[in-house]
Amino acid sequence: MMGGGAFAASPTPSTSGGSSPAATAAELAAAAIFLLVGIRSLVRWLRTEFTPVSIGDRLLYVLHVTARVGMWFAFGGFFAGYAVVDEPWRLRWYVFVPIGLASAQLLTGLLLSRSPGGVKEER
Repeated sequence: MMGGGAFAASPTPSTSGGSSPAATAAELAAAAIFLLVGIRSLVRWLRTEFTPVSIGDRLLYVLHVTARVGMWFAFGGFFAGYAVVDEPWRLRWYVFVPIGLASAQLLTGLLLSRSPGGVKEER
């Protein structure tokens, strides 16, 4: 079966990416803002003093802080990916990254709230 068939009607891929330069600039600006907020969050959490009672508490705290800071970077990554990918619908799996980070943050926060150790903010 030459020349025809199922592949003859398939559209050719677009080289323009489908979004305007203004939309791409706005998405990259949003990504940059989330990146800056993520860095600010990381600095804030690095300044927070935590006195763990056990190694398990230290591990829970590290996972909690990683999930909190990672949320900002995940949102920034979403906007950056949306700006540079030709077919944004291929990023639909990315919704599970913030959901996973939020779940980790919720669970570690719950477990840390039951721990006898505490967080002391340094100002």
